[in-house]
Amino acid sequence: MKVVVGLSGGVDSSVAAYLLQQQGHEVIGLFMKNWNDSEFTLEDECPWVEDSNDALLIAQKLNIPYQVIDLSEIYKERIVDYMFHEYESGRTPNPDVLCNREIKFDIFLKTALSLGADKVATGHYARVHSLNNEGQTIYQLLAGIDSNKDQSYFLCQLNQYQLSKTLFPIGNLTKPEVRQIASEIGLVTANKKDSQGLCFIGKIRLPDFLQQKLKPKKGNLVEIFSDNPIYKKEEQSFSTKKEELIYLSTPFPYTIEDGKVIGEHSGAHYYTIGQRKGLGIGGHIEPCFVLDTDVQNNTIYVGEGKNHPGLFRKALFIDQKEVHWVREDLPMKIGETMRVRVRIRYRQSLQEAVLYQFEEGIFIEFENLQSAITRGQFAAWYVEDELIGSGVIS
Repeated sequence: MKVVVGLSGGVDSSVAAYLLQQQGHEVIGLFMKNWNDSEFTLEDECPWVEDSNDALLIAQKLNIPYQVIDLSEIYKERIVDYMFHEYESGRTPNPDVLCNREIKFDIFLKTALSLGADKVATGHYARVHSLNNEGQTIYQLLAGIDSNKDQSYFLCQLNQYQLSKTLFPIGNLTKPEVRQIASEIGLVTANKKDSQGLCFIGKIRLPDFLQQKLKPKKGNLVEIFSDNPIYKKEEQSFSTKKEELIYLSTPFPYTIEDGKVIGEHSGAHYYTIGQRKGLGIGGHIEPCFVLDTDVQNNTIYVGEGKNHPGLFRKALFIDQKEVHWVREDLPMKIGETMRVRVRIRYRQSLQEAVLYQFEEGIFIEFENLQSAITRGQFAAWYVEDELIGSGVIS
């Protein structure tokens, strides 16, 4: 089989290429150059230069063909512009999830197939299995074996076609095993640190990065105290389950009058719910966290301490337009419910929850209160270790 590997210059994709070669496949290495502006990265030079050099060294070591494709225009249009738009509208995007859906498993996949490849492969810690359902092949997206490194969440927007063309050679390995293989065969990436920050861009100063398009604008920083009457939950009675779910998933409706102005910020669109760094607030025993942002009135609401009641909610809503089923054979019908386990951010442990399907979309009600449910992020739901669907939090 002819397989094109997305060589990123890291240890994971290097070992993925090696393993495919060992399995007897014809392997081609392809490096995606998706970014060429080092102005906002925290490294001294743009990290892609070093990464592409490492990818080339790996290709030479394994004796496989190698080429670089420049996708920076498409990346800017589909990922960076989307990020600006989301932050501007007061939502917090997840560029890594988008990057997989729009770049690696769309443009990159199409490029690979045009080179005559049968499949593409990446160094993700995830697994693809197939099962036969009445003569139809169904592809399952499973969590990686290494629970510390499982990256299935970042792949939560992939579809059946994309999974049918994809291999994850290291999904059955742990990170230490991957490093050991790299070390044994003498790959330059064996001890290379894992990349941090945005996919393909590296670590960035987010406010500086966003200021390219979103201008700084001074606004009020308002502290909401934890004994605020807004949090005193009277025993509510609801005539329908839907009414209760709307109540549980609706953020607290803060106004400046609910709290005390304790400072100013440089633009509500630079901040995200649950954020604690970069607020520049002193004089508190515990750190302050962003409870909500109001981009219309350019106000940020904060609360002291990670147990502040304003951080927690029991449910969230996903608009039907934003619901995506990886398992296209499993979508719910209106009125149906499904017991699942959910994560609302990468590295979060899976949370017990129930999905409720209504005409407008899906409500997710959690067994336990969830901290910092953030608009624009993805919720992904699992049955056992299979990711079956996802959606953008409204």
